[in-house]
Formats: sequence, structure tokens, C-alpha cells
Amino acid sequence: MRKLNLVHLLVWLLVAAQVVISHFKLVSSDTVCTPYQWEYPYLLSLLPLLFSSLSLPKNNISYLVLSMISGGLFSVAPLIYGGMEMFPVAQQLYRHGKAYRFIFGFSAVTVMYLLMVVAVQVHAWQLYYMKKLLDSWFNSTQEKKKK
Repeated sequence: MRKLNLVHLLVWLLVAAQVVISHFKLVSSDTVCTPYQWEYPYLLSLLPLLFSSLSLPKNNISYLVLSMISGGLFSVAPLIYGGMEMFPVAQQLYRHGKAYRFIFGFSAVTVMYLLMVVAVQVHAWQLYYMKKLLDSWFNSTQEKKKK
């Protein structure tokens, strides 16, 4: 779970770097394009990461549940929206070979879809392992109550 949290943090840092670099115009817009709309709500995905990290040391079920709920809202939902938002741009790139936004010389939609593939996998694994942990912790809590 901790390794998934680290990968989630890395993905979040990449998105945050693009938003910050674009917002403060640290490099030209030809080098790093303006962020897509879905990237701003995705920045809130730091909350489930925080809740998950707080739940691990003491097996805190409440934080784990908060992490699962906020993970769906702030991590998975923006990625779904982003996939739909970028689809027409990807379609245009595929059909006509024209890209208008770039990240270090690469088509922004291609880079962002690759990032999204990694992010979706990480979030799916996080939710899966959180559910497994929740079941395990809940069962151990029930056993303690029986004794």
C-alpha cells in the first residue's frame, strides 16, 4: 500500500508541476501547455493519499473509509472526466495528425493519456488493496469484540 501511495504521489507531483509551471509561466507555453480542466480537481487527490497514509500506522478504519470515498471522488472521477475531455483532441490527432498543445515537444494529449493509464491503474490497485485492508481490519476488530 505504501508503494502505491508513493506512485500516486509521483503522478500527483507530475500533474502539479504542469499546473504550477503553466500558471506562473515559468517556461513558454510552447514547451509546457496549459493544463486541461480535469487536472485542477485531480490536485485534490492528495486528500485520499493523506487519509490513506494516516490510516496505516494504527489500522484506523475511519481514515481508510474516508480514503476510499475521497479516492473515488477526487482521483477516479477527474480521470474519467479527463478521458472524455481529451477524447476529441485525441481523435483529431489520430485522424489528421495535428496536435496543438505540446509538453516538451510531445503531443500533450498523448502524454496525458499515458499519465492517465498509469494513474487509473494505481488508483484501481489502491482501492482494491484498501478494500482488502478494510475487510481484514474489520474482521480483526470483530474478533477482539467477541473476546
